[in-house]
Amino acid sequence: MRSARVAHAGAVHTAVPLPPADGRTSLHLADGRVVREDQVVWLPPFEVGTIIALGLNYAEHAKELAFNAREEPLVFLKGPNTLLGHRGFTRRPEGVRFMHYECELAVVIGARARDVSRAHALDHVAGYCVANDYAIRDYLENWYRPNLRVKNRDGATVLGPYLVDAEDVPDPGNLTLRTFVNGKQTQQGNTRDMITDIPALIEYLSSFMTLSAGDVILTGTPDGVVDVETGDTVVCEIEGIGSLCNTIVSDTVFGR
Repeated sequence: MRSARVAHAGAVHTAVPLPPADGRTSLHLADGRVVREDQVVWLPPFEVGTIIALGLNYAEHAKELAFNAREEPLVFLKGPNTLLGHRGFTRRPEGVRFMHYECELAVVIGARARDVSRAHALDHVAGYCVANDYAIRDYLENWYRPNLRVKNRDGATVLGPYLVDAEDVPDPGNLTLRTFVNGKQTQQGNTRDMITDIPALIEYLSSFMTLSAGDVILTGTPDGVVDVETGDTVVCEIEGIGSLCNTIVSDTVFGR
């Protein structure tokens, strides 16, 4: 099953997609109404708890950034205001030289996990969605310790469009990821190339912190990141999960 959360007519609704008609996607709201996807404001598709992000979790991406191998996963936390829904707008600050997308598989925790073994890790997963975690290279002080301006900017982490139930994703360790900028493919990878795979991530994280329902793990991005400019439309796709679209805008749109 796929489910979304959207704002419409002054309220927040859960919704499920209907089969496309005339090239458009419609949503069936929980109250029975049917609306077009462009008639709603898309929100992250579930009530988000702690946002846990992985850096440099694909070998080729680490090589792309000239970063050497490490002994433990590079993990950092993100604030709630970083999140944005499908079809939203992400700001490119005035004067920055390099801002890039990061297409990532997002793993959503469904049941409390503490000291979970690798063998049972996926039992604690509710589902998956697509994430696009933008970064501004200008602000990066240290590849091993991403600073707040790189990874905690308002509206710089797009999540959605749907939460896909774990039972509908039989092999999350073998999914193709692709990114398109203005219709041109610029990135492709596969989750099988993660340095630390999903069961190992859950085992590692739960060894020192309790994971709760609604927590989300952003599992890193493959190589192929390029600079994006104001006006660019970026689409991140993950096989079997969905296509997540958003647009880059300037400071003026936000009154800055």
